[in-house]
This record gives sequence, structure tokens and C-alpha cells, in this order.
Amino acid sequence: MTQDDTITTKAPTRRTQAKVERRLALIEATMEAIALYGLSGTTMARVTEIAGTSIGLANFYFENKELLLEAVLQHLADQEQAVLQEHLAQAIDDPGERLIALVDARFDPRVCAPKTAAIWFAFWGDASARLIYRRVVQRTDDARLEAVVPLIKSLLAEQDGPPRDAYDIALGMEAFYDGLWLNILLYPDDFQRADCRNRAVDHLTSLFPQRFNTLSLAANGANQAACSKDMTHGP
Repeated sequence: MTQDDTITTKAPTRRTQAKVERRLALIEATMEAIALYGLSGTTMARVTEIAGTSIGLANFYFENKELLLEAVLQHLADQEQAVLQEHLAQAIDDPGERLIALVDARFDPRVCAPKTAAIWFAFWGDASARLIYRRVVQRTDDARLEAVVPLIKSLLAEQDGPPRDAYDIALGMEAFYDGLWLNILLYPDDFQRADCRNRAVDHLTSLFPQRFNTLSLAANGANQAACSKDMTHGP
């Protein structure tokens, strides 16, 4: 391979990386705009102002606002999925431990923060944006439920008492976590991320007391030790 061949081979890689970075900068600027102004107040002009670029360049990557909003949702969903897989990979093959890992992923500081919550609730609260949400994120939501339900079934099999539906319990857990996220957004002084994570574990304890009475205490202790590292990730 000649020197000219080496230069020709590397140049497209640098150009591709630059395109990826510019596209990501527009997505992050859109997230900032949504958190500050809501969906209706997020315009291409505001996004490009935050990103420090031109509307013409923004239109090169995203032809319209809807495509930009889809990209934001996909970015958040991909990030949440990556964090979930990371936590599950660190958990042992035990249904209780894996449910704890799912809670830890849901309240990981990389995905659970007031700005992130503001973006999610902006999509949930806007009638037209819900269509975009379902198109982009429903598959991720369904996959999370599919991961949780078998774990719940395993824990239910360990307990005495009347039969309970694992899918209904999973939906209730999702609603409980969404409520905690909403409180983080509305009352940040009273609802800190780490405290909400511990409330979620306490909720698991109330659902499966025979399994989590001791496990939750150990998990809470580990989480408290990790809280000191939050500043590296943000609020």
C-alpha cells in the first residue's frame, strides 16, 4: 500500500466521524431545547442557535422537525437500552438480582435526570408527539416488559398466596417508576434520584417480601456507596 493509498483510506473515516459528531450535536441541542421550551417551543432556529450551526446544515441532516424529534427519541431509547444491558450483564443469574439490576438501570444517573425526564414527559404529554413515540420507542418498551415478566413469574412461583398476574405486576412497576420520574422532574429538592431508586427497591420488597427482605438491604447499601460517584454523570 502506498502513502497515497493510506491517505485515501483514512480520509473518509475522518469525514464520517465528523458527520456523526455534527448529527449528535444537533440531537443534543434539540434535547436541550425540549427541556427548556417544550416540544411546541422547540424550533429549528432554536436548535441551531443552541448547536451553534446554521439551519441549512441542520436541514442537511434532518429535513424537518419530526425527523429530528424521532432522532432524539431513538438516541434516548438506545442509551437506555445500553445502560440496561450493562446492568444486566453485571447481575448474577437470579431473578431477584436481575430485577434489582433493572431498577438500577431505570434510575442510573446516565438516563434518569430532570432534563431527561422533561424530554420524555414532553413526548408523553403532546398528542401529536405520541404517534412519534409509539413508532420509535414502543418496541423498546415492549422488550423491557418481556425481560421483566419472566423474572416476576419466577418470584411468584416461590411465594405462597393467591395467584397473581406477572404482566399486571410488571405494568404496575412501570407506572410506579414513571411516577417517581415525574416527582424528580416536578419536585427535584424533595425527590433525589438515589432516594427514588431506593423507593423502587422498597416497592419490590412489598411485592415480594420473602425474597427481598434481605436482598434489598444489601442492594441499598451498595447503591449508597455508588451515590458518591454521581457527580461524574450529572444530577
